[in-house]
Amino acid sequence: MPKIAVIGAGAWGRNLVRNYHQLGALHMVCDADEGVLSQLEKQYPLARPCLAYADVLSDPAVRGVVISTPAETHFRLAREALLSGKHIYVEKPLALSDREGEELIALAGEKGLTLMVGHLLQYHPVFVRLKELAVSGCLGRINYIYSHRLNLGKIRREENALWSFAPHDISMILALTGEEPETVQATGGNYLHRRIADVTTTHLAFPSGIRAHVFVSWLHPFKDQKLVVVGDRKMAVFDDTVPWPDKLLLYHHEIVWKNNAPVPAKGEPERVAGIPEQEPLRLECEHFLHCIANGATPVTDGREGLRVLRVLNASQHSLDRNGAQITLRGRTPGEGFQAAAPAAHFVHETAVIDEGCEIGAGTKIWHFSHVLKGSRIGESCNIGQNVVIGPDVTIGRGCKIQNNVSVYKGVTLEDGVFCGPSMVFTNIVNPRAEISKMDQVRPTLVKKGATIGANATIVCGVTVGAYAFIGAGAVVTKDVPDHALCVGNPAVQIGWACACGERLPKRTVCKACGRKYKKGKGGLTEA
Repeated sequence: MPKIAVIGAGAWGRNLVRNYHQLGALHMVCDADEGVLSQLEKQYPLARPCLAYADVLSDPAVRGVVISTPAETHFRLAREALLSGKHIYVEKPLALSDREGEELIALAGEKGLTLMVGHLLQYHPVFVRLKELAVSGCLGRINYIYSHRLNLGKIRREENALWSFAPHDISMILALTGEEPETVQATGGNYLHRRIADVTTTHLAFPSGIRAHVFVSWLHPFKDQKLVVVGDRKMAVFDDTVPWPDKLLLYHHEIVWKNNAPVPAKGEPERVAGIPEQEPLRLECEHFLHCIANGATPVTDGREGLRVLRVLNASQHSLDRNGAQITLRGRTPGEGFQAAAPAAHFVHETAVIDEGCEIGAGTKIWHFSHVLKGSRIGESCNIGQNVVIGPDVTIGRGCKIQNNVSVYKGVTLEDGVFCGPSMVFTNIVNPRAEISKMDQVRPTLVKKGATIGANATIVCGVTVGAYAFIGAGAVVTKDVPDHALCVGNPAVQIGWACACGERLPKRTVCKACGRKYKKGKGGLTEA
C-alpha cells in the first residue's frame, strides 16, 4: 500500500485524512496549525504530524502527496512534490493559470509520476452510472445540460463562488459531452464583498451544438445540487441532496410533432436501480492509491484538470468583462483569451463624450458626465453622475468613479481604482484665475486597486500606492505607500489595508481573506 501524506487539515482536508487512515495508507499530516495537528494526532496515532512541508518531501516512505490547501498554493506545492519524486493528488483547481497546469503535466510526465486532480463527483457512483447511460446512447442525442450548486455558505474570501463550486460541475459536463466548449460566457453578482462574486452563471457552447450552463451560489436559502441532462429520448436528473435510491431519475419525456407543431409527451420518472451506495471520496482515494501502485492514468488526471482550468479561466475572464463572450476554439496553450463580441459601452443620453476619446467595452457613463478630448477609459468602468474626465486623462480597467468627481489633466488611474463621492483631484499647486498655469501641471498617479474615500483631496504631484486606502475627508499631500491606510488633514498613515479592503492587524495577515504581506521599501507586498 503506497504511503500518503496529506497537506492541509482544514475542513475538507480532514475528510481526506479520515479516508486515507481507513484505507491504511495515512503516513503523515502536514498543517501550519499546531492545535489542529495535536487534535489529529490523538485521533490518528499512527500518522506522523509535521509543520514543515520539507519534512514530507524528504521522507522516503511517502510516495504520494495529497494537497488540500488554498488554491493559490496548489502549483507551488505540487511542483515541489513532483521535483521530489512524489506522486501528486491536488484538490480542485489544478492551479490558477493554464501555464501552471501545463508545467505540472509536463513535469509529471518527465518524472513518470501520477498527477491527479480532486474532481470528486467523477467518482460518485451515481454520476458514473449517468455517464454510462449517456455514452451508451440511452438518453439519445444530448441537447443541453445544466447544473445547480447552491447553498447558504460556506462563504469564502480567498476565491469567488465560481472557483469554489463550479469546477465539479464543469468536470462532469466535459465528461458527459466528451468535448471542450467553443465559447464561454459568465455573469455574476457581488453582494457581500465588492470584489468577490457570490453568485455566478456560466454558459458553455460546444462544437456539437450542445449547450450547458452552471449556476453556483453561496447565498441561497436551501441546498440544491442538481445535474440535469436533456436528451432527445430521455432526460436524467442527478440530485445529490435526496436519499440514495432517488439520486438518479430518468424521465421518458419526448417531444413529438403533430400537425407541424412540437408537443411534449410526458412520462413518469424511473429510478435507476443497482447503483452501489459508496462514499465518493473513499472511491477517489482508492483510485489515487491504485494509480500509484499500478501506474494507471487517473480518470481526472492533469490533462482533465487542465481542461477544467481553461474553462474556469475563460469564465473568470468573461465575468471580469461583464459577461463578454470568450472564444476558446483554436486557442493555443498559454495564449490569452479573446473576447468574441465585446459588449458595447453605455453612455447616458445626458452625458457628453468629446471626439477622440476611447471608451472600453462594458463601461457605463451616467447622467451629466463629460469626457473631454484625448481621454481613454478602460473596460468595465463605472462613471457616476456629474463626473468630468480629461482632457488627456487615462483611466484603467474596472475603475469606479462616484458622483461629482473631476479627474483633471495630469491624473492617471490604474486598473481597479475607486474614487469616492465628491473626492477632489488637483493638478496645479498655486492656481490663479487670471493666469493660465497649465504648463505647471503636476502628474498624479493612483496605482492599481487603490481606494479614495468620499470628500478626500489628493494634492497634485503625488503617487497613491497600490491598494492604498485613503479615508473619507483626508487631504493627501505626499506619496502614499502600497497598501497604506491614511486618514486626516494632512493625511497620515495609521495602518495597512489588505487588497480585499479590510484593515490589516500588526502581523499583516488578513483575518478576512487570509492574505499575508511583508513590508518592503514601497509599502507592503504579498508574501
